[in-house]
Amino acid sequence: MREIKKVAVIGMGAIGGFVARELYGLLGDDFYLIAGGARKERLEKNGVTINGVNYKFNVVAPEDTSGYADFVIFTVKNTQLEQAIADMKNQIGPDTIVMSLLNGVTSEMHIKNAYYPENVLTSVVRVPALHSESGINFPENWGKISFGEEKNDPENYTEKVLAVKDLFDRAGVNYVICEDMLKDMWMKYISNVSENQTCAILQVPYKGFNASREHVDVVRKMAAREVIAICEKKGINITQEDFDARDAYIYSLNPAGKPSTYQDIEAGRKTEVETFAGDMIRMGKEYGVPTPINELFYHMIKALEEKNEGKFEV
Repeated sequence: MREIKKVAVIGMGAIGGFVARELYGLLGDDFYLIAGGARKERLEKNGVTINGVNYKFNVVAPEDTSGYADFVIFTVKNTQLEQAIADMKNQIGPDTIVMSLLNGVTSEMHIKNAYYPENVLTSVVRVPALHSESGINFPENWGKISFGEEKNDPENYTEKVLAVKDLFDRAGVNYVICEDMLKDMWMKYISNVSENQTCAILQVPYKGFNASREHVDVVRKMAAREVIAICEKKGINITQEDFDARDAYIYSLNPAGKPSTYQDIEAGRKTEVETFAGDMIRMGKEYGVPTPINELFYHMIKALEEKNEGKFEV
């Protein structure tokens, strides 16, 4: 079995912090971040604070040509993906395994188009992580990465899947290998499109779904059903049982927790609305599925971005 000894990560926000701590603990400086210019200097000087502990990770510039990584992980936002793909070119060789932990359902496609498509796993991360001025924070012993090929046979995992499984076992990274990774990815996308955007627009944390089941939660479900309608067209089997299980999970979340789009609006950052409502609108046109909720979401979140940019005052 192939052993992963050298891991490169690009992106050190909330998700980057979730994977970095354990991999660094196992690999030391053979775990490294890709960053250039002022960002590289800032990371080297200030480090990264994760759950109250400051880490000084090895930081390698994009132009470094000292050798390919065995495994690379993309943890940037979708708005940064194009640049990240370019910055990782000296890290990805013909045998490098690639994992994308970006939101949405299109990042793997973009990475496959740029590099070696047979080496790109399908992956999803779920963790209620917060990225603020104080650092990256997430609940201990909570969160996991789902990964694998698009379809996985538990009796016959591929060499790539086994290599990452071995790495995560050695590092103590919580994971699951789903038999149907496409379904798992689209279940996460339902979460992004419905929960993320509803919370961002209404400026309510997760407790809004439980506290206002007749209004806030109804909006979430209306958006989710548009995603499910596209899944039906694509042959991805999302059942009523899946939908009900998601409801129960949402009601159990930390009431004060805020999904990433809400965090982005609060921090004045660009959101991933193009990946959420934008891609939904585009797929709706492609598959003949009406997406009026996402069309409304798209313009409302764009308006919130313009407000943050000072294009109008209130």
